[in-house]
Amino acid sequence: MTETFYEVMRRQGISRRSFLKYCSLTAAALGLAPEFAGKIAHAMETKPRIPILWLHGLECTCCSESFIRSAHPLAKDVVLSMVSLDYDDTIMAAAGTQAEAIIEETIKKYDGNFILAVEGNAPLNQEGMSCIIAGKPFLEQLNHVAEHCKAIISWGSCASYGCVQAAHPNPTKATPTHKAIKTNKPIIKVPGCPPIAEVMTAVVTYILTFERFPELDRQGRPKMFYSQRIHDKCYRRPHFDAGQFVEKFDDEGARKGYCLYKVGCKGPTTYNACSTIRWNEGTSFPIQAGHGCIGCSEDGFWDKGSWYARLTDVHQFGIEGNADKVGGTAAAVVGTAVAAHAAISAVKRAQKKENA
Repeated sequence: MTETFYEVMRRQGISRRSFLKYCSLTAAALGLAPEFAGKIAHAMETKPRIPILWLHGLECTCCSESFIRSAHPLAKDVVLSMVSLDYDDTIMAAAGTQAEAIIEETIKKYDGNFILAVEGNAPLNQEGMSCIIAGKPFLEQLNHVAEHCKAIISWGSCASYGCVQAAHPNPTKATPTHKAIKTNKPIIKVPGCPPIAEVMTAVVTYILTFERFPELDRQGRPKMFYSQRIHDKCYRRPHFDAGQFVEKFDDEGARKGYCLYKVGCKGPTTYNACSTIRWNEGTSFPIQAGHGCIGCSEDGFWDKGSWYARLTDVHQFGIEGNADKVGGTAAAVVGTAVAAHAAISAVKRAQKKENA
């Protein structure tokens, strides 16, 4: 029988106090109320680890690279304790026929009760010959495993939308997971190129704790991480509202940390948690590093024109105002306020003279 998360932690010498602290931190990372820490603890104590088969199609492995760098919770805790990662050709010790045999063993033992995690996508042209796994097209492996899984996680923009492989003219006909599989299994998309590490581990934690997917948006993404635009929580947002923009990457506005909208930032149209969770243990994210968001967690971002061409018709101050007008509007408002203040001051001085 598969061990529970708590059993593995105790075997590793982790105290009960540390375990409960971990559950509290996990609840906070998921944006849950403090009382949910008890539910997470109960799930960790009673439920067996989730068997996962992690398949790789056309991709650059950036999702795996992101995942193993997670800090909250640590990826090693997720891989070694929370889930039973039975197959992942990037980090598993086995190779060749021994590795491929694990897929069939997992299907036989956990048929209908394991998670299929997909990184990358499947090419459909040339009978799938652009991506061969163990001598067979990846498309064949993907459909075989999908037929027996409980649910599917599409890691990254490649599996979720197609990403660069599916960019025009898409010679291999690279196809995202939900369009490539023949079976009707529930799918959760965790897009990004790559996704944020803590988002990936938090999704697995949620599934283990509540035995269901988190609430999804219309595109199948977890709302807890993809319900707000990067623009909504960006620390440069006040500069956007004030009409203070970087015009060129080496201008004075860039040195002052002004908004990157006019040099192509896609934050106003991109839904992700980059501006709140950030990267590398919350250290930074592209906008903080001085580069605008390229919208990598949105469908078809490769085919939406230059990453440095500014968006058009981004509204603020009501539907009639947009970012091209806001500079003049802000200046006019300031000018009017100064004039009004001067007029009021003049009236008060006149009144004082009359009363003297």
